[in-house]
Amino acid sequence: MEKIAPEDRGENGPYDVAEIGVLTPYLDFGSIRLAPRQGMQIRADMDEATKKVVALTIEIQGHRLQLQAFAATKSEGLWTQTLKALEEGIIAQGGNVSVVEGSMGPELRGTVLAKSGDNQISRPTRFLGVDGPRWFLRAVVSSNKIDEAVFDQLVEVFRSTAVSRGDIAMPPGELLPLKLPVAVEQ
Repeated sequence: MEKIAPEDRGENGPYDVAEIGVLTPYLDFGSIRLAPRQGMQIRADMDEATKKVVALTIEIQGHRLQLQAFAATKSEGLWTQTLKALEEGIIAQGGNVSVVEGSMGPELRGTVLAKSGDNQISRPTRFLGVDGPRWFLRAVVSSNKIDEAVFDQLVEVFRSTAVSRGDIAMPPGELLPLKLPVAVEQ
C-alpha cells in the first residue's frame, strides 16, 4: 500500500521526532510528543489488564482527540487498509461513516455508536491518519456535536504532534510504546 500523508507533512506535521528542533517545547510521552497549548487537557488512556498507556486523549472545549502511533515500514503505508477496516467495522456495528477528502487527505466521517451509561448513543466522529517515515499516526475526533472551529484546533494539535519510532524492530501495525512524562509520574 502506498503511503498517504499531506504533501507538506515535513514542514507542517505531523512530524518525525528527527524533524523537530531540540528547543521546541514538547511533552514527551515516549512514541508521541505533544506541543502544549492553552486550554488543552491531556489524558493517558490505560489498558486495565496490562496497566500500559495505549493512547493519549486531548480535550479542547468538549471535543476529544485520541492519538495512537503504530510501527510501519519505510516503503508501505497503513492508512489505506486501516481506513477500510475502520469503515467496515463501524458499519457492521450499526454506525454510519464514509470516506471524505479532508485537509490532510482521506478521512472517515460519520457517527459511531457508543455507550453512555446504560444508553447507546450515536456520536459524531472523524478519523484522521498520516503515514510517516517508519510510523503511522491515527487520530479519532469525537464530540456530542463537532464544532468546525474546535475541529480545526484539534487538527492543529494533530499536525504539531511528533512521533518517535525508536530503533526497536516491530512488525507493521504494532502500537508504539507510550509512557507518562517523568514530571507526571512523580
